[in-house]
Amino acid sequence: MAEMSPELIASLTTAGGTLVLAVATFSATRSANRAARIAERSLLASLRPVLVHAQLGDPRQKIGFADDHWVHVDGPQAIFEVVAEVIYLAFGLRNVGSGIGIIQAWYPYPQRVLGAQQHRPIEEFRAQTRALYVPPGGLGFWQGALRDPEEPVYADFQKAASERQPVTIDLLYSDLNGGQRTVTRLSVLPSPTTTATATSGGGDPPARWIASIGNHWLIDDHAGG
Repeated sequence: MAEMSPELIASLTTAGGTLVLAVATFSATRSANRAARIAERSLLASLRPVLVHAQLGDPRQKIGFADDHWVHVDGPQAIFEVVAEVIYLAFGLRNVGSGIGIIQAWYPYPQRVLGAQQHRPIEEFRAQTRALYVPPGGLGFWQGALRDPEEPVYADFQKAASERQPVTIDLLYSDLNGGQRTVTRLSVLPSPTTTATATSGGGDPPARWIASIGNHWLIDDHAGG
């Protein structure tokens, strides 16, 4: 077998060292990327809001609309009423996540939507006319109104209110930076205690409607990868 020259030995040694260095660099880069992804997921988790309906015992909230119509909600109570051709909707919310929630838009269904029926495209949601903030671990509310009697959904909601039939509201909200958008579905249900307590006399009038949490969808899910 031919004897290798010193030059060839030096070249092979250099090539081997370069290969080892490349493998080590690749492994270090991969580990650094993995650590960065874990850190990003941890940061996003600390900023994610999760909205549910307010709970029994939560304090009363006073909610004002742009036309100076005012309502009150106690705990999980909801507002669903028709006044002077305007349909007013509102309910209390609690943020069980660790980041502030900013409600951006909503979508109304004139019936109770059960199961995992997918939400409508985000482009079809109705923008809130003012920013609604729900602090982490704290209490807030949502409000909306239907003001155009020519809208098909207006007549459907008007009928549901008069017949005391449930309706559904999908809420689109984000974290403080506008990311981690989430859609949460809540039903507005006729209170089963209205008839029973209406004749008890004294105290505040019974709640006619209550809000109940449904499904959540993560629109901007950066947890993967």
